[in-house]
Amino acid sequence: MRALLVAGLLAGLVGGVFAFAFAAVVGEPPVEVAISIEEQGPGGHDHGETEAPDHDHGSAEVSRDVQRTIGLAVATCAFGTALGGLFALAFAFAHGRIGTRAPRATALSLTAVGFVAVAFVPFLVYPPNPPAVGHAETIGDRTATYFAMVAFSVVLAVVAVRASARSGWLGRVGAALAYVVAVSVVAALLPAYDEVPADFPAQTLWDFRLASLGTQAVLWVAIGVAFAALLDRLAQRETKRATEAGLAAG
Repeated sequence: MRALLVAGLLAGLVGGVFAFAFAAVVGEPPVEVAISIEEQGPGGHDHGETEAPDHDHGSAEVSRDVQRTIGLAVATCAFGTALGGLFALAFAFAHGRIGTRAPRATALSLTAVGFVAVAFVPFLVYPPNPPAVGHAETIGDRTATYFAMVAFSVVLAVVAVRASARSGWLGRVGAALAYVVAVSVVAALLPAYDEVPADFPAQTLWDFRLASLGTQAVLWVAIGVAFAALLDRLAQRETKRATEAGLAAG
């Protein structure tokens, strides 16, 4: 278990590095545009009911330089490492319980399920907003409902996977459809938030949200592939140890 956890943490760190690179290249341009809109103040958009900027205008240049480089790198790598650790724990639980897949196949399947349940479905229900979008008085409620959606999505995904573990392809399709129906019902019951100003550029909003989803996809894929590769290394090490032990015993 210790070796799996270490592998998960390393895979998460690798995923964080790739996510940082993607976010820095693809995600930062729409963030810069949104911040410039936010800084226009009353002359640009009406921010009387939007979230206040969290940066100091007097040192905005230095602050943004830190945020989009060191700050972004630390955030993505820390989040990726934590996610990698959780991924390793989920793998330890899932392996052998979701069919007879080889370890690498289990890891890649877990990657796909995890991305859909943790990132993609909550993104569809509560897509992220760039700076200058969203009301300050609802940020607590929006955060709570987003994590509630994540929790429901993960639980329903686990139920669907367990239900289809020993089924044929028809059973897997049925479980997937049941998951889609269940998360759709949950999404309909949870409160909705539409706080995008009417005059906010649609292209900037689209670019920001697409970059956010892309960052999540890069993170999950990198974790899954790195973890699967590390599993192969662990398997080779165990095989070598067993061989050496057999030779020593002989």
